[in-house]
Amino acid sequence: MEAGIVGLPNVGKSTLFNALTMSNAAASENYPFCTIEPNEGIVSVPDDRLHRITKFIVPKKVIPATLKLVDIAGIVKGASEGEGLGNKFLSHIRQVDAILQVVRCFEDEDVTHVSGAVDPISDISIIEMELMLADIESLENALGKAQRTAKSGDKDAKLRVTVIQKCLEHLATEVPLRKLDLNDMERSAISSYGLLTAKPILYVANVGEDDLLGESELATRVRKHAETVGAGLVAVCAKIESEIAELEPEERAEMLESVGLAEPALAVLAREAYRTLGLESYFTAGEKEVRAWTIPAGATGPQAAGVIHSDFERGFIRVEVYTLDDLETHHTEVAIRKAGKLRVEGKNYIVRDGDICHFLFNV
Repeated sequence: MEAGIVGLPNVGKSTLFNALTMSNAAASENYPFCTIEPNEGIVSVPDDRLHRITKFIVPKKVIPATLKLVDIAGIVKGASEGEGLGNKFLSHIRQVDAILQVVRCFEDEDVTHVSGAVDPISDISIIEMELMLADIESLENALGKAQRTAKSGDKDAKLRVTVIQKCLEHLATEVPLRKLDLNDMERSAISSYGLLTAKPILYVANVGEDDLLGESELATRVRKHAETVGAGLVAVCAKIESEIAELEPEERAEMLESVGLAEPALAVLAREAYRTLGLESYFTAGEKEVRAWTIPAGATGPQAAGVIHSDFERGFIRVEVYTLDDLETHHTEVAIRKAGKLRVEGKNYIVRDGDICHFLFNV
């Protein structure tokens, strides 16, 4: 699962991406970081629950969940018709699972806005419209083929035609596809098209140094828009975050205190991006390592086990589960077991966010 960072030129998109990657590169060696390509990176997802676990189970290393981010070229008006990098950026967005749209919410005479004036809602509208136009083109191109196949009596093609037409009617109202109610079969019928406006979105308000909490009029407008469309919002000052990311841990703490932040806003952003992707974490804990494992919300015991190794899913027998609250109350797994708090769950168990698990399997 990965998220793509998009935005108009000069909104701070690449500054934000670079800050995210720098902050992870400077982190403890137990927190993995790597750059895959110049515009791609793997960042850790800060999770205080890992630290709380290690108070009682002391491991040799701690491994957090990670998230792949892609810095996508700046979008310009007319991109769906080939302006700017056109199809190149569209193809990159099709490959990601969620969109993080960076929106400029600060005034700076030295940083020219592509439209001549800072208007975050206009920026959001431009990108949304370009993505909708691209989706319309994709669906119209797919419709003819689906209709020809449907004439042979192919049931899947008939469903595809119906869903494509439903999507086109919805887009004609200038509303993104993420607001269209589709059932699982309908979503599956068009899943191969990589429709851009069907992807979940998180707005990132790039605020000024005097508005770190995102309380300015510009940021407030974006927050209200996000609430209206059911999306999340994180306020980040990319300039300050890039400075914080370059500091050593001790200096970083001092700077955070000086600007009135409890933690880097990038940590909040990573967690919100994780949530936007529909992801959760469960933990394994032992002397070798304490580790967060990434699963989609609603994963069963075998599916969660398969994240560790496919053999675990194939040979799944049961999972032993306890909670962080259990650990903080009883301090050891032995005490948890004696207190009757360690649960044994089968193949139909839906793993919960924050579960601490031991999988039993046989291959």
